[in-house]
Amino acid sequence: MKFLLALGLFALSLPAAAQTVATVDTQGRTPAGVQYVQPKDWSAVTAGKALAFVAPEGDLKLTVVAVGAAADARAAAEAAWRVVRPAAVPSPRLVTAAAPGEGWDERAGLGYETAPSERAVRSALALRKGTDWTVLVVDGAAGTAAKRSAALAVVQAGLHPAGYAKESFAGRTAHRLTPDRIQALRDFVAQSAQQLGVPGVGLALIDQGKVVWQGGVGVRALGSPERVDADTKFMIASNTKGMATLLLSVLADEGKLRWDQPVVDVYPGFKLGSDATTRATQVRHLVCACTGLPRKDYSFILADPGAPASDTFRQLAVTQPTSAFGELFQYNNLMASAAGYLGGSLAYPGMELGAAFDKAMQSRIFGPLGMTDTGFDFANGEAGNWAPPHGLDIDGRMVRMTNDFNHTVYPHRPAGGAFSTASDMARYVQLELTKGLNRDGKRVVSEANLLERRKRGVQVSDDSWYGMGLFERSAWGIPVVTHGGTLLGYHSNWYALPDTGVGAVILTNADPGAAMLAPFLRRLLEVMYDGQPEAAGDVTAAAARINAQAKARRDRVTYPGDPAVLASLAARYRDAEVGSITISERNGAKWIKAGFVEGPIATRTNADGSTSIVSVGAGAIGVDAQVGTANGARTLTISDGQQHQYVYVEQR
Repeated sequence: MKFLLALGLFALSLPAAAQTVATVDTQGRTPAGVQYVQPKDWSAVTAGKALAFVAPEGDLKLTVVAVGAAADARAAAEAAWRVVRPAAVPSPRLVTAAAPGEGWDERAGLGYETAPSERAVRSALALRKGTDWTVLVVDGAAGTAAKRSAALAVVQAGLHPAGYAKESFAGRTAHRLTPDRIQALRDFVAQSAQQLGVPGVGLALIDQGKVVWQGGVGVRALGSPERVDADTKFMIASNTKGMATLLLSVLADEGKLRWDQPVVDVYPGFKLGSDATTRATQVRHLVCACTGLPRKDYSFILADPGAPASDTFRQLAVTQPTSAFGELFQYNNLMASAAGYLGGSLAYPGMELGAAFDKAMQSRIFGPLGMTDTGFDFANGEAGNWAPPHGLDIDGRMVRMTNDFNHTVYPHRPAGGAFSTASDMARYVQLELTKGLNRDGKRVVSEANLLERRKRGVQVSDDSWYGMGLFERSAWGIPVVTHGGTLLGYHSNWYALPDTGVGAVILTNADPGAAMLAPFLRRLLEVMYDGQPEAAGDVTAAAARINAQAKARRDRVTYPGDPAVLASLAARYRDAEVGSITISERNGAKWIKAGFVEGPIATRTNADGSTSIVSVGAGAIGVDAQVGTANGARTLTISDGQQHQYVYVEQR
């Protein structure tokens, strides 16, 4: 905790007059003219050429340092750290460049290693305009950073050089998606997929409420000649959330619920870790990401397989809020899962929760919309015209993966367990654009209850707010309704631009596909409004960053793992809340299985001298566990990088 003590001393050593607390997000300028935003409820502390924003908890600090001239981004960041913590300047583990933009001539991110015992975040963002560098240093508690992610996004997005004015398309007339503009978007997707190594992409484009193109780019799987088309199935992950809230909208039309109704009135078994939060939670709050419950994905990722749908409610009953009700954006998959199961139980009382939800979604949403290839049946989803997931292996090579890990979401499928296609998703986006009508002009849901989902709730970033299972953005001045989805090897998004009747769907079957989603929206707006060409550069920079990250990950671990460490492991560990970890031999190598994560084991010596074991199966999600002992028993400790830690004890 040494870095936290240093942070506290920094604040205490300054005169009280130098500290101000913002009651709203507040714009300002440094003496050098650099624009910034001080986030709501954070303290601003000025000391020389440094401006620090300190979180209300006091254990996280974001410092803007006017460095001036420097040889490069690495040198600029080092100079900034000398200001922030002169006695302990860290060395970066990784330096990656971003494309120029937001008024800056050069941008680079720097990552630093932290010891597991610290549970800390440490990073820098180096920004150059002309010869002068400005550096944003992030240093403090990982739990607070996760809880206050919106504030971090506000600060990062708010940094601009003197005289910068953000490009805005507000008030401009959008071009229609003519064949040449459609081709420009298709070319962008194809080029991005090639740069990122993504095997296949499903794509649909809508203009004035009509589908103007749908199809695919690339192949369903590496090594296969079968092409992706409009009817190729992908897992759509958290895009399922907006569909589940659409079910609640239909049920509100039917009089089966009210948005402001306490959840316990319609589902008496609902309970949260805090009685006060339980009583205050209305139906709308299940999907608002605003109740103060933190993200807790490892509770089901690491769980032993076979949990029933009711496990959502069991886990929520022991989950404590970490921020005040309605205060912060905290994305919790279990709450969204509970919302869907609540809808199913109201539609079909007495049925098992999962079966009731599946049936309600088919009868109220998928059937009326004509989404014939969308559903929660994994056997059907993983058969026929489907695109299996892909990810990078330990050596940074793209490989096909099994879909076994993604079965983790099945017990909580309203939050992200659906399979769908570009064609079916286009029908869903059309419903959003027509405010409740299906493709045949028949009303599926009232306009009022559909739009209720879009009302701005908690802030997510400088230009984004969360409603009920949907994000509402002001992207370069253009209103955008959207949501994304992430599972192992699947990354996707959809966009509805209500003012223009334009919509889009993009589905990818590889982890690096995540890097083309935000640039795709930017490219769509560039094509519609003759915007400055930035999207392609963002993808190029992302591809280089992914390659550098893969190399850095490989360089940091010993694989095969250190024999002495591997020999010291117990065969079985257990955490009473989550489940089991087993260590076994497969083909002469040590192998870990923790819930839905499994793979061969690498080892790593940490910055504090401790040792961790790391699963190195293909894909972006794995297990990183610190090896230790407690009360004479061997332990493995896993942190989710958010606000939870799990201690597994050997079973004898």
